[in-house]
Amino acid sequence: MLKSILFTLVIIVSLFGCQKNNNLENEISKTKISFQFIEFHKEFFNASPSSLLDLKSNYPYLFPSSIPDSIWLQKIKKSDEQLLYQFVDSIFPNLIEEKKEITDLYKHVKYYKPSFKAPKTITLINNIDYENSIIYADSLAFISLDIYLGQTCEVYNSFPSYLSRNFTKERITVDLADKIIDQQFNISRNRSFLESMVYFGKRLYLKSILLPKKEFYLIQGVSKDKQKWADENESQVWKYFISNELLFSTDKSLNKRFIDKAPFSKFYFESDKETPGSIGTFIGYKIVLSFMQNNDVHLNDLLTLDAQTILSKSKYKPLK
Repeated sequence: MLKSILFTLVIIVSLFGCQKNNNLENEISKTKISFQFIEFHKEFFNASPSSLLDLKSNYPYLFPSSIPDSIWLQKIKKSDEQLLYQFVDSIFPNLIEEKKEITDLYKHVKYYKPSFKAPKTITLINNIDYENSIIYADSLAFISLDIYLGQTCEVYNSFPSYLSRNFTKERITVDLADKIIDQQFNISRNRSFLESMVYFGKRLYLKSILLPKKEFYLIQGVSKDKQKWADENESQVWKYFISNELLFSTDKSLNKRFIDKAPFSKFYFESDKETPGSIGTFIGYKIVLSFMQNNDVHLNDLLTLDAQTILSKSKYKPLK
């Protein structure tokens, strides 16, 4: 009888939560947003000597004055550049869905940050510069499509798989959200391992509410198998952090082991290769999520709260 009552309560709470989320998303969908979306990569690689002058006039910030027109025209004609353009064109024959996703992201940012103005958004091909796949500078956002051709694309053969697995079109808005968070949201951070976990946990939480339709493993930047491992071993990871008294340590090596991008986290067990890299950020996210579920706190207040306060009020207790 008791189990039946508890089950019914869980269903009621779940349905209430879904209804609340649906109402919120309906409200956000009505947010007014407008921006220019420019497929510059197509304009550039189809340019002629005469139309290049128009491009330079329309996009002066993309053409440093120190570089002569002859260099740009050579770039357009180079076989390896043309091949890269063909790869991009085959994956992105049009960008209708990508623009929809970006529009939805901008609406969510605007809802939570009313002062936000959607930037002019411009697509590029940038010689597989994965460290600058997205550049966001307030009124401008540049997206290098050659970083989002799919993990198995031959142009990524020299990259480690833990990096190239995120070189997919599904990650465009995740990376764009990351850059927007850097500039639009002020997130506090101190030196301890717990502070690092919660700092990146806040970022993951922010991305999850800015991109509610995106599966979490994509937001986290790991494979489905690695995400499954994290879900199934959350309590054991937390137990390891607690039993080894890591939370308040300021040992910088902990970031390398559990926070930084890596093929796996480093517990120094034989099974380490089964783990996702950056497992500490996942635990930080679960702490932040638990805190937000158990406290009536505005998003802006969450971002400035210290990690110890968040942990103590989160009632975080991973399931065994």
